[in-house]
Amino acid sequence: VQLQASGGGLVQAGGCLRVSCAASGRTFSSYAVAWFRQAPGKEREFVAAISRSGVSTYYADSVKGRFTISRDNAKNTVYLQMNSLKPEDTAVYYCAARYNGYYYNQARDYDYWGQGTQVTVSS
Repeated sequence: VQLQASGGGLVQAGGCLRVSCAASGRTFSSYAVAWFRQAPGKEREFVAAISRSGVSTYYADSVKGRFTISRDNAKNTVYLQMNSLKPEDTAVYYCAARYNGYYYNQARDYDYWGQGTQVTVSS
């Protein structure tokens, strides 16, 4: 499966932004999808994951209550709605996919990666 992230940009603190991850290739609904982010000088960190059907989700504590992950399998797309953004949310956001199973928060557990989209939150 090929992934392409988009929708990043510059937003003020307290604002909102939605990033998208479009997939092509094999059956998208067979893959759990996650979002990770990487800030300059920091390791890539888990943000959120969603099951193949979209029924189950999993969030990092740092974004819980502010971010929402969702998917539309008919459109082969996963979304990350980000509300109440903070300057510390500034990072390149990557989407990643793995076949089956969604409750994984380590980058090594995902086999397919998109190219990343920059999100910058100004204070």
